[in-house]
Amino acid sequence: MKSIVFKYLPVLLLPVLIYGCSSSAKEESKVRAKTDESIVQLSAQQLKQIDLQVQPVQAREISTLLKLNGQIEVPPQNLVSVSVPLGGYLKSTQMLPGTKVRKGQVLAIIEDPQYIQLQQDYLSTKNKLGFALKEYNRQKELHSAKAGSDKVFQQAENDFRNFSIESKALAEKLRLIGLNPGRLTEDNISRTIGVYSPINGYVSKVNVNIGKYVVPSDVIFELVNPDNIHLNLTVFEKDLNKIKIGQQVLAYSNSKPDIKHPTKVVLVSHALNEERSTAVHCDFDQYDQKLVPGMYMNAIVQLNSDQVDALPEDAFVNFENKDYVFVKNGMDSFKMTEVKKGETEQGFTAVHSDLKGKNIVVKGAYSLLMKLKNTSEE
Repeated sequence: MKSIVFKYLPVLLLPVLIYGCSSSAKEESKVRAKTDESIVQLSAQQLKQIDLQVQPVQAREISTLLKLNGQIEVPPQNLVSVSVPLGGYLKSTQMLPGTKVRKGQVLAIIEDPQYIQLQQDYLSTKNKLGFALKEYNRQKELHSAKAGSDKVFQQAENDFRNFSIESKALAEKLRLIGLNPGRLTEDNISRTIGVYSPINGYVSKVNVNIGKYVVPSDVIFELVNPDNIHLNLTVFEKDLNKIKIGQQVLAYSNSKPDIKHPTKVVLVSHALNEERSTAVHCDFDQYDQKLVPGMYMNAIVQLNSDQVDALPEDAFVNFENKDYVFVKNGMDSFKMTEVKKGETEQGFTAVHSDLKGKNIVVKGAYSLLMKLKNTSEE
């Protein structure tokens, strides 16, 4: 009887061993899958719910972009500091920052006794010049007829020339403060002068108040004409050779990044500062009144186009400041793989990692990330 039992014992134990080995293999597979936190396993129902789409990487033409920043500026001829050449007291002004002004418009009225004295001196000198001219002509005739003294003639000529010089100098002083010497008479002497706008534009600063005395070095107004604004970009030494005159640049603000303003490179400075950077000046194709001097801007320069491996933007997920895609790892499993992203253009992003021959999840990647991280935390 014992011999029969021992004879058939291996046959009886064989299914038990097979079942044990199979069970052990499944447990080992489950443990291995559970410990690999980069693989997500889905059931058929989960696959249907997520509606995954996979495809291989595609070769697409994507431009290489250079991103810069800077701010809007105006050329020196469009930024004016207004002062009073001879000084005086501010009598009146209606100017406020932001006030629109036109060329020749009165910005302020200044008064001072010296304006009266200047006009008086000019009119007196003008009268003396008229008398000196008559005397010079009289002595000239006597001198020609040999009936006058050479010394008296020379004195008359000297007086005439001195008064002529003095009259012209005083006339220029009058023009300097905005008075027309040709229209000045003894009946229209004024103790005030007007300060006029030299450009069309806007008042950017008002540095004076009523009753204040200003000296010639004081800037009482600052004016800006924004019609000729330009974009001043900062370019570092390593990127300077990528910038060329005539290059197209798209500028946008932080507040409205979707609105792009086309500009063109018109000037490249090749003098590097202490930060190893230089300035690149760009002109806007069309003036936008919403762009004001001093506004910070971002800019994109399109350098060239290359054929690169690319994937739709939805294929990428970001986790802990790293970029990943999900690579199909079997019928119902997907492996989260770290990749290096490149430039994005028209909904596709270049990928600088070897993914050739692999199927990548291009729809539902974020759902896979949530499933993977929720499973790893259990």
